[in-house]
Amino acid sequence: MAKPIAPFLINKDEEGNFRLTVRETRYNSQNYPLVTSTRLDESFKTATAARNHAKEEFGAEAGQFATK
Repeated sequence: MAKPIAPFLINKDEEGNFRLTVRETRYNSQNYPLVTSTRLDESFKTATAARNHAKEEFGAEAGQFATK
């Protein structure tokens, strides 16, 4: 079985700001994962600021983040 996708992705954009993408994984009737990704409009100066926003707004916990 494939490793589950982290529900929060933090990556750096072209201007050097950090962006947060919220990912939701659902499974179809054959247990195949279907991932919906929504990139937030807001940008952050640091990855820590993006992580803190996810914790406050979405209840994110340690271990639920991926970086790119």
